[in-house]
Amino acid sequence: MKIGLVQLMVTDDKEKNLRKAEKFVRIAAEDGADMVVLPEIFNCPYDNAYFRDFAEEKFGETWQRLSRMASDNKVYLVGGSIPVLNCGKLFNTGYVFNRQGDEIHEHSKVHLFDVNIEGGVRFMESETFSPGTTFGVFDTEFGKIGMGICFDIRFSEEWLKMEEMGAIMCVVPAAFNMTTGPAHWELTFRGRALDNEMFMVGVGPARNMDMSYHAYGHSIITSPWGEVVDQLGFDEEVKVVDIDLSLVKKIRDQLPIVNKRRENEG
Repeated sequence: MKIGLVQLMVTDDKEKNLRKAEKFVRIAAEDGADMVVLPEIFNCPYDNAYFRDFAEEKFGETWQRLSRMASDNKVYLVGGSIPVLNCGKLFNTGYVFNRQGDEIHEHSKVHLFDVNIEGGVRFMESETFSPGTTFGVFDTEFGKIGMGICFDIRFSEEWLKMEEMGAIMCVVPAAFNMTTGPAHWELTFRGRALDNEMFMVGVGPARNMDMSYHAYGHSIITSPWGEVVDQLGFDEEVKVVDIDLSLVKKIRDQLPIVNKRRENEG
């Protein structure tokens, strides 16, 4: 399976962001990608000051454009995430589309990024967003794939649940920053992959020093052996990475972790 990582430079111009996403999805598809993944909050800056002004209801402009990107390029598209307005509440929501442009999965970020790190970043997503409530998987011809968004990856029990649902790979649109990224980005993706013996795919925006939030970039794929398959840098980039999904069964057979868990009877 070939995964297209789209590490987009996000600006405060929604149309520019969407056009660039369309261009990069096309480039990835032309390079043979089966699935293309966009970053968290890719149609506006990652900043509470922008989320409500850029928010759309489901089936809005961004949803429609994502659906066409998938169908025009005949790829599975994990459309990063966008601010979505639903019944007066705002959610950090990502949509997944099949090769025909049909939506096959929706995930709203469950664990909101509320942090105040001494000497580092302070950000309170809950000042704007409401949390989602569920995790799930979606079907492809390659197998079942799970999804979370950014801070969700910190909570190991959620990824175990998706592995138990049959996931052989999980995708994570994200926007780690220059405090959390160098410390925990690679470590966390390697750990989740190793814990559940599956591939993990994380895609973040490129670092834009003109915006208030400085993303870490470093979009990554990690293997069920806990290794880094590929990782980008800080800059805007599109890269297609070929992964061997048969490694999941091979490693689970050789080092049986996922089928050896025992419930605590205490």
